[in-house]
Amino acid sequence: MKTIILITIINLACFTVLNAQAVVPKYISEAVKSFDGGRYFEALPKLQSAFTKLGVKNKSISQKGDMAFRIAECYRNMEQYDKANEWYGSSIELKYYEVQPLLYFWQAEMQRMMGKFDLAIKSYEEYKKRVSPSDLSHDAEAGIKSCKSFKAFDAEESIFVIKSEQKLNKPQFDMAPSFIDKKGMLIIFGTGREELSTKERDPITGEKFMDLWSAEFDAKGALTNIKSLDDNLIINTADNEGTACMDAKRNTLYFTRCPSRAKQNLGCDIWMVTKAGDDWDNALKLTLKNSDTSSVGHPCITDDGMMLIFAGDLPGGMGGRDLWYVMYDKKNKVWDSIPTNMGKEINTTGNELFPSMGPNGKLYFASDGHPGIGGLDIFYAKRTNEENTKEKPAKWGMATNMMYPINSPANDYAMADFDGTRGYFTSERKMGANKEYTPDIWSFSIPPVLFDLRVVVYEAGKKVKKLSDAKVIVTGSDGSVWEGVTNEKGSTIKLDKKQDGKRYINGEINYTVIASKDKYFENNKGAKCSTIGLDRNQSFLLEIPLLPKYELRTPEIRYPVDQWSFVDDNSIKSTDSLKFLDSLLTNYPDITIDLYSHTDARDTETHNQALSENRAKAVYIYLVDKVGIDPRRINPIGKGESSPAKWIDENGQEQVLTEIYINQFKASDKKKFDKLHQINRRTEVKITGENFDPLTAPAANPKWKVYTVPLPN
Repeated sequence: MKTIILITIINLACFTVLNAQAVVPKYISEAVKSFDGGRYFEALPKLQSAFTKLGVKNKSISQKGDMAFRIAECYRNMEQYDKANEWYGSSIELKYYEVQPLLYFWQAEMQRMMGKFDLAIKSYEEYKKRVSPSDLSHDAEAGIKSCKSFKAFDAEESIFVIKSEQKLNKPQFDMAPSFIDKKGMLIIFGTGREELSTKERDPITGEKFMDLWSAEFDAKGALTNIKSLDDNLIINTADNEGTACMDAKRNTLYFTRCPSRAKQNLGCDIWMVTKAGDDWDNALKLTLKNSDTSSVGHPCITDDGMMLIFAGDLPGGMGGRDLWYVMYDKKNKVWDSIPTNMGKEINTTGNELFPSMGPNGKLYFASDGHPGIGGLDIFYAKRTNEENTKEKPAKWGMATNMMYPINSPANDYAMADFDGTRGYFTSERKMGANKEYTPDIWSFSIPPVLFDLRVVVYEAGKKVKKLSDAKVIVTGSDGSVWEGVTNEKGSTIKLDKKQDGKRYINGEINYTVIASKDKYFENNKGAKCSTIGLDRNQSFLLEIPLLPKYELRTPEIRYPVDQWSFVDDNSIKSTDSLKFLDSLLTNYPDITIDLYSHTDARDTETHNQALSENRAKAVYIYLVDKVGIDPRRINPIGKGESSPAKWIDENGQEQVLTEIYINQFKASDKKKFDKLHQINRRTEVKITGENFDPLTAPAANPKWKVYTVPLPN
């Protein structure tokens, strides 16, 4: 049912604060009578006429402010929020807040529902200033909190794709969709469209009394058939009918009916009918309340058929309209007649309406009491137990706001979730400059989360060298296995869809990727990626290094002149190279290496030999003591000055950095002279084996941890 049917009819607002000393003209008393009776559509032109006729002097100002306030209330209850906001503003200009400070609160609510959060906060504050804390009848703090919390509500990326079902919606009310078939192609909904056969109009909204209609969609989501659910007056009558649900067996329909009788305040009820072929039969009103003036509606049923959840204003609630439930008596085949409140996890001092069941026992409902974006927001709660009996009824946890784009500053409610990935809901958000805040049916979908993978294979220690023709094997935790070969850029093709349309990488799976190539050690540890828990599209890029067999170019490990400490400054980051060796030996636990350390030629050969051995030992000690590498896998060797490095000069020529070559720059280019000597002061790595066995390997030489004092010049 539309929100004003269950909220406004339940408890008609009555504002009769006119100046007691003023003479009330007939045109005012008639307008007020229609308004106090809740016939807002009927009252609106009378109030507007009275507003125009009233003067602006003396005591008539209070009456004029009262007329503006009532006009605003009409628009608010007819869910035309922008117009309501304007008329609350007119009433404020006439200082009617001195009589009715509540108008600031309602103006704030309209501004919040229009997305004008900063203005709404100011209006809430004005309301708080004019009412003492003990007299605050409405929760302005909750409104302020919502405005501050949701000012940027649309900034976060959402998994939902929504659209207005414009071929289904009419300018009148279309709302509260619900699935009535097992394939999710057929929905029922409430509508007040002009095509309805009834001639009577709702005095609250001015629209025709609502009926239940059905709409059918094909596999592509296109509307194929729309018609009245019932032309035999079993379901659709001269009263308002709407907000319905089918039981899991698809043979019983529960729906809301709100009677309209002259001079009678009759609340809404829940009815049930059974399916009889293509027709309906055995209409029965459920006994869920003790007073005709109370209202219950918006039924939904758990999948096991044991619990009927609904909205109502029954005694003992938490405030506003709450969600209640009754259990099914299997023995007597009837519903219990004593409802139970669903408790503080679901209900608030505001209104909780439009419950519906989703997959896996998820409970959806609308609330304006929980912190939200504006007006009614759609929330969900997860089932917390498996039982569902009279002794141990089903329970749900705390409410979670569904956020943007499901929720908007306007009213959003009546979620129909078919399978967790698609469904429908109702929203009153504006669609354009000339569109009113009218309930429309919207669809939502969650597109499949898509993943793809690209693997790049490169030579360890030389990342710029990509390896082509490397074999890549991808293994999933679901048992899936597939392989590919890298191209000339060292990359597999983008692995997204296979030829049969299926995906290589799927959700909720862990993947391990290994690579291999001739003349390189196989990277058995490989790389990993996981799609477990991911709800957004993602492209994975995995980079896998392969070690060349026995030959390895490492990053630079350099030393100061005549020292075996490491150079680690803006020119050389020796620690990066040491970390590379750490990673190398950790990731390839079966390899053994030789460390070759060198010096420049600026000392005696004997001195430099000892110095180079100390440099090799420095790297050895770092890897063994600081990192924890097995010392038997490392052989430190000092090469002295006997193996000068090679260098590409400015002309692109390769030069061996002998002492004779370097000395030619000693006088002419001291900076270059020092640089070339620095290049010679280095440690290199050679892989010597790939079958290290800790059970048979001989002990490490203890002298490798003892530095030798080089002989002086």
